[in-house]
Amino acid sequence: MLAANHLGYIVAAYVAAVVVVGALVGWVTLDYRILRRTLADLERRGFSRRSGSSAAAHAGPALKKAREDA
Repeated sequence: MLAANHLGYIVAAYVAAVVVVGALVGWVTLDYRILRRTLADLERRGFSRRSGSSAAAHAGPALKKAREDA
């Protein structure tokens, strides 16, 4: 009986939580797609990722010197 008095509040809280979580998932998904497109565009224009396997080859002497200094 007591729970029935607050049923509207409980349902509203769950609906609000679902809406917020859904909005966050949508936002992250949209941002991920935008960043993937931006990254693909940059790579197509010749920019490369530092985390790529060829990053060490491009760093060459500077990377060796940094490792020696550390």
